[in-house]
Amino acid sequence: MHLRHARSLLFLPASNARAIAKARTLSCDMVILDLEDAVADDAKEAARANAIAALAEGFGSRIAAARINVEGTPWHGAEMVALKGSAADYVVLPKVEHPKQVRDVFSVAQKPVIAMIESARGVLAAADIAATEGCAALFMGNNDLRKDLNIPASAGREGLAFAMQSVVLAARAAGLAVFDGVYNRLGDAPGLADECRDGHALGFDGKTLIHPNQIAVANDAFGPDAQALDDARRLIAAATGGAERFEGAMIETMHVEQARALIARAHAVGA
Repeated sequence: MHLRHARSLLFLPASNARAIAKARTLSCDMVILDLEDAVADDAKEAARANAIAALAEGFGSRIAAARINVEGTPWHGAEMVALKGSAADYVVLPKVEHPKQVRDVFSVAQKPVIAMIESARGVLAAADIAATEGCAALFMGNNDLRKDLNIPASAGREGLAFAMQSVVLAARAAGLAVFDGVYNRLGDAPGLADECRDGHALGFDGKTLIHPNQIAVANDAFGPDAQALDDARRLIAAATGGAERFEGAMIETMHVEQARALIARAHAVGA
């Protein structure tokens, strides 16, 4: 699967062998073995070994990645080196604020890098980060961004809207995929669905997740529905080239391209 088609991107602790095994049975599009926030300091080295072994075993058709610790931590260098020879498709790098961070990881790990934008500096530098060689996609890190912007955890996403749209613009200008941040309230499926719809409307390709029970909601929100696919097929069949009328609306080549992209996405995710 192409990264741009991923709808559900599940973070799980690289120290949790049971969670890793379960991930191979889940309907997520991407598995991200977390070596950073989800792993205690005294478990980092064991988690790194677990991650390398799990990546070698693979996750079927799912995209596989590992999130490493940020530069300046004791584990950063060893994780980059370990991932160089691993079966990871991507390296996820947290707290990116300048392009050099991406270049350094790409140079050592020799894997495409997904940059997490988690601060005001990261948002302002997002366009330069996305344009850096080796950068494959951008993730929103909304929890840390809220803290940096002094937005209460209990507040809605209104205060993040400009930052999120800025990151989407940066990714699209560089031709990259871009994914919405995690939703923390695990038992709130309606709230998650609302946030997924909001993220989809902002232009995100999919959503990063922290629990398996969030996968179906994200897949539904970011995957083409039956009506949209039917509309796309009818539009393609009716189009003859140039601007013309279709079911009460004006369409042109751009709309045909969008319809074909929607169908390609559906095929990629088995919809």
